[in-house]
Amino acid sequence: MNTVTEVQAGMGAVSHAGGTTFRVWAPFASSVSVAGDFNDWSDTSHPLAAESFGYWSCNVPEAAPGHRYKLGIRNPSRDHPLWRVDPYAQEVIRRDADGVVNGVIHHPDFNWGDDPFRMPPWNELVIYELHVGTYNDQPGDMPGHLGNVISELPYLQDLGVNAVELMPLVEFNDVWSWGYNPANPFAVEDAYGDPRDLKRLVKRAHELGMAVILDVVFNHFGPDQLDMWQFDGWSENGKGGIYFYNDWRCNTRWGETRPDYGRGEVRQFIRDNALFWLNEYHMDGLRFDSVVNIRNAHGEGYNLGADIPDGWSLLQWINNEVSARHPWKIRIAEDLQRNDWITKPTDQGGAGFNSQWDPVFVHAIRNAAIAAWDIDRSMDEIRDAICHRHNGDALQRVIYIESHDEAAEGNCGRRLTDAIQPGDAEGYYAQKRATVAAAILFTSPGIPMLFQGQEVLDYEAFHDQRPIRWYERMQAHRGIHRMYRDLIRLRRNWFNTTAGLRGQHVHVFHVNDADKVIAFHRWENGGTGDDVIIVANFADRTYGSYTIGFPRDGEWKVRFNSDWNGYSPLFHNQPGYDTVAYNGRCDGMPFHGNIGIGPYACLILSQG
Repeated sequence: MNTVTEVQAGMGAVSHAGGTTFRVWAPFASSVSVAGDFNDWSDTSHPLAAESFGYWSCNVPEAAPGHRYKLGIRNPSRDHPLWRVDPYAQEVIRRDADGVVNGVIHHPDFNWGDDPFRMPPWNELVIYELHVGTYNDQPGDMPGHLGNVISELPYLQDLGVNAVELMPLVEFNDVWSWGYNPANPFAVEDAYGDPRDLKRLVKRAHELGMAVILDVVFNHFGPDQLDMWQFDGWSENGKGGIYFYNDWRCNTRWGETRPDYGRGEVRQFIRDNALFWLNEYHMDGLRFDSVVNIRNAHGEGYNLGADIPDGWSLLQWINNEVSARHPWKIRIAEDLQRNDWITKPTDQGGAGFNSQWDPVFVHAIRNAAIAAWDIDRSMDEIRDAICHRHNGDALQRVIYIESHDEAAEGNCGRRLTDAIQPGDAEGYYAQKRATVAAAILFTSPGIPMLFQGQEVLDYEAFHDQRPIRWYERMQAHRGIHRMYRDLIRLRRNWFNTTAGLRGQHVHVFHVNDADKVIAFHRWENGGTGDDVIIVANFADRTYGSYTIGFPRDGEWKVRFNSDWNGYSPLFHNQPGYDTVAYNGRCDGMPFHGNIGIGPYACLILSQG
C-alpha cells in the first residue's frame, strides 16, 4: 500500500510521473477507497489514508490519464459503500454503455503555444452570448458540439464580436439543458466534447482576437443526479450534507441545493472552481449566474432578514483572488437588483465585480419596442435607460435587449421580434422596432451584448433542443446581419469617426415624448471623429426636416441610417442626409441643424 508521503498536493485526481494521487474531503467517512480501470474496479485494492480535517488521500502508480474511476465511501450509518464521482473530477463520462457515471483521470497536457492574447479594453467589448448545444447544431439525436462552435468563430469575428460568452457547459444530468443545473462543476459536459475540445475553442478564439467568458453557477448545484448530495453519508434534517446548507438556507427555486458558503471546505471548492477556468482553460472572464441567490436566501435583494453574509464574503474573496492574479480578466454579475454595491470595490464593502447585467436597460428598451401603440412608448424611460450606470462608471453595466432569459421558451419569454409582432415576427413592425432597439443598444454607454441569432432576426424562442436555422435565417435576413455588423464596427470605432461610442460620456439633450423622438450626444474626449450624435424616432412617422441641437458647428455626416432599404426591402429608405450645424442654441446645445429620419429609425452622425 502507498504511504501518505508519496501523494501529491491538490484535490481530485492529480496525474504525475509516479502515477495518480487521489484526494477527497469526506469528514464523516469511516473509510474511503478508489476503484477504477487500473485495479479492475476493486473496492479494497486502494484505500485512502486519513489526513487532517476530514481529508483522505492515496497514490496509485497504475492509475493514468484516461482511466475511469470512482470513490467508495463508507459511513457507519450505512450498510454499504456509497459510490461517488469525485467532486473535483475534471472529466466525467455520464453516458457509458452501461449507463454508469464515472470520473476520468484528466490528461493535463495541451499545446497552448504562446497564447499572448489579452482581453480587449472593456470599453471596446462586444459580447455574444451563445449556447453550445444549439448554436451551430443540426436537428437530430444529440446536441451541438464544441467543434461546431469553433467552426463558426470566423463568422463571429467578421460580425465584429470580440468576446464570446458561453452559457454553462459543465457536466449536467442528461444531454439537453441550458446548463444551469451543474452536477460536476469541474468537468466539461461530455455531450459537448471533452476538455481538449474546450481548450481548442479558447485557443482558436484567441487567435481570432476574441475573448471567451464562461458562465458559472454557484447559487445552487444540480439538483439532478448530484453525487455531492449527502456525499459522505452525513446530513441533517434530511438535507444535502457536507456541501450544502442543512437548514432553511438550502432552499432555492431550483431545489434544496444551495452550497454552504460558511463551511471553509465548500468555500475553497467554489473558489478553486472559479480560478480553475481562468488558469486551466485560459478563460478571459466569468459571468456569475444569479448572484442575488448567493447573497440572499430568498433571492430578494433588499430582504435583509434573508441575507447570507457568508455568500457575500465568498464573492468578495473570489473577486479579490482573481483581481490579484488576473486583473485584466472581467467578472460579470447577474444580480438584476439595480444594486451599486455589486460593483463597488471590496475595500469599500462591495462585492468587487467589474460589471453586472443591467435590468434597467433591457426592460425599458424592450417595453418601448414591444408597445403596440406609439403613445405608450416612454421617451423618459428610454432616456433613463441610456443614462443609467453604477457608481458613476458606464462600464459597470452589461446592456442587452435579448439574453437567454428574455428569449427562452421555458421562461415564458419570447424573441423580441415575436413579442413585437406576434404571428408575423418577420413583418414590417417587428423588423423596424427591433432594429431601432438594436441601434440604441450599440450607441448607449455600457458593454453591449447580443444573444445568438439576434443578428439574423431569429424569432423562435430559445429552447435547449431547438437549433438556430442559420442557413434559412441568413438567406432571409442578410441585410439585417449587415446592419448589426455596421453597428458593431461603428461601436468599436473601426473607421476612426465614432470614438465617442467607446467613451464614458452621454448627454440626452432632446426628449420629445409627444412625437417619440430622442437624441443624445456621446463622446470620449470630444472633437472631430469623437463627438457622436444619435437620433432615434420611435414613432410610425417620417420627418423630412427635424431640428435638433449639436455640440459643434460645421458638417455632420450620417454614418448609419437604420431605414436604409439595403438592410431590408421593407424599409423606406428615407434619406438621413448629411447636415450642417449653425450658430444658435437649441436643446441646450450651442448649435442647431436639421436632419431627416424615417419611421422607427435611428441615425448616427459624426464629423470628420
